[in-house]
Amino acid sequence: MDIAGNIAPAFLLTLIAGLSTGIGSTIAFFIKKPNIRYLCFTLGLSAGVMLYISFVELLPEALSVVGDLWGLYAFFAGIIVIGMIDVLIPDFENPHHYPKIEKNEKEVDHKLMRVGLFTALAITIHNFPEGIATFGSALVDVRLGILITFAIALHNIPEGISVSMPIFFATGDKKKAFVYSFLSGFSEPLGAVIGFLILMPFISDWILSFLLAFIAGIMVYISADELLPTAHQYGHGHCVIFGLIIGMFIMAVSLLFL
Repeated sequence: MDIAGNIAPAFLLTLIAGLSTGIGSTIAFFIKKPNIRYLCFTLGLSAGVMLYISFVELLPEALSVVGDLWGLYAFFAGIIVIGMIDVLIPDFENPHHYPKIEKNEKEVDHKLMRVGLFTALAITIHNFPEGIATFGSALVDVRLGILITFAIALHNIPEGISVSMPIFFATGDKKKAFVYSFLSGFSEPLGAVIGFLILMPFISDWILSFLLAFIAGIMVYISADELLPTAHQYGHGHCVIFGLIIGMFIMAVSLLFL
């Protein structure tokens, strides 16, 4: 593995994935009402990409190097770690829960601002392990890093909307809403930096393969516990399934030609 040559692309891909929250924030200012069908389809697409990569590419590659026992240990360790992080965040402040915006009540402004700020904090916590996932996969294989960046960026875009919309409706300040949303994405490259500093002294093919299985666990949890349930919450089940299948198909074709 050309680890040294992959460091710069890995950081760049992690930065792109994290700062895609800013794209969501920008989109929010050009729509009067969020398109829920589009949101459901996008979340399903992201889940399809993550699940396919995890079970078809990351986990098999990890098992071939570290063996079944260590590979499965790493996989479920990833699920446990991201699960513990998720438990620490109350459901009503979960970054994947799309806030419903109502402007008719005067006292709602303070509540919306609080929701936006807590959502930004929640996204910062959630994006930290995602940064490690993106960086670690790109460090092993830039091709994998690109695919995972695509998947994470897709679900970071609605996260950006979920931060910026309540803050914008509460304050009327587009710049403030954009800044909070944009900055919340910096936890992903921060996670990459910290992960790099911790792992670099011990880096080896075995460690990197172990990390791939760990990353697969993180992405499976995000897909099964957050992306798919949140998408189904809005009642457009067929959009979610179509997104899921298309996401898997895109990744299947990409892996054939990349």
